[in-house]
Amino acid sequence: MPICFSVRAGFAALFTGIFALSANADSLLDRSPFADRIGERESSFLALDLATGQRCILEGSDLETRHAPWSTFKIPNTLIALDTGVADNIDAWRDWNSDLRPAQGYWPDAWRQGQTLGTAFQRSAVWYFQDIALEVGTSRYRETLGAWDYGNAEVPDGSDSFWLSGPLKLSVTEQVRFLERLLGHELDVDRASLADLMEIAKAGPIGTATLYGKTGSGPARTGVLSRAFEGWYAGWLMRDDAVSVVFAHHAFGESFTAIRTFRRDFAETLLTACGFTGDPS
Repeated sequence: MPICFSVRAGFAALFTGIFALSANADSLLDRSPFADRIGERESSFLALDLATGQRCILEGSDLETRHAPWSTFKIPNTLIALDTGVADNIDAWRDWNSDLRPAQGYWPDAWRQGQTLGTAFQRSAVWYFQDIALEVGTSRYRETLGAWDYGNAEVPDGSDSFWLSGPLKLSVTEQVRFLERLLGHELDVDRASLADLMEIAKAGPIGTATLYGKTGSGPARTGVLSRAFEGWYAGWLMRDDAVSVVFAHHAFGESFTAIRTFRRDFAETLLTACGFTGDPS
C-alpha cells in the first residue's frame, strides 16, 4: 500500500529536516535540502496518494499557474485518437509527409520517418499528433477536454498545435487531477484504450514500484529556442498491479539543456523522498 507519512512517523523520521506536515495533512517537502539540485531553475511538484488522498508537495511549488501541456498532452491525445477510431491501436502506422510536415532544425532523426502511435508517443514525434489533431477535429476536442476538466480546454478552430504554445493550458494541480480521474476510471475512456496507454507510457522500475509517465517541454517564448524553456514530467506509479500515486512536475530553466533530464530525474527524486517508491524499512 502507498505510505502515509502522517501516520508512519517512524519512516517520516528518516527524512528529518526534509519533511514537514501541514495542518491539512499534506506532506510538505522542505526545499532547502534540494537547493543545489534545483539551482537557478523553478520547480513545482505535486504527488497524490490515491489510497489515502494525501498530497506530497515540494515547498514553494506553484500549483495553480497554468502552463501549456506540451507533450504531456500526448496522454489524453492518445486516448482520444484511440477512442475516436482515428488510430485503431498503438501499432497504427502513419507515413511522414515531409511536404506537409517539413523537418525543423531541432528535429531528432527519430522524428524524420514514419511512426506508429506507440513510437510517436515514446519519441514525442509532434507531427504524428498534429496529423491526428486535424482528423479528430476542433469540436470533438472541445467536447472531450471540457468533459474531462482538462485545464482551460481551449482549442481554436482548425488548430493542430493548440497544446504546444497555447492557448490550451493547465496547472500542476489540474494535471494531477486529470490523472487521478483518468486512472480512477472516472472519465469516459475505453478500458482497452487505457490499457494501450499503459503499455506505451511504461518507463520502468523505481524502488518497488513501476513508473509511467510522459515528458513535455517547449520555449517560454514562442519560437525562441536559444533561451528559457519550461518542461513537464507527469505520470503515475503502480504497485501490486494497481495505480497507487499520480504526480506532476513542472520545471523552468534558462535553456532546454537545463531542464532536459531534470524534469524527469528530479521528479523521481521527489517521489522517493515522499516515500512513494518503496518502504526502505
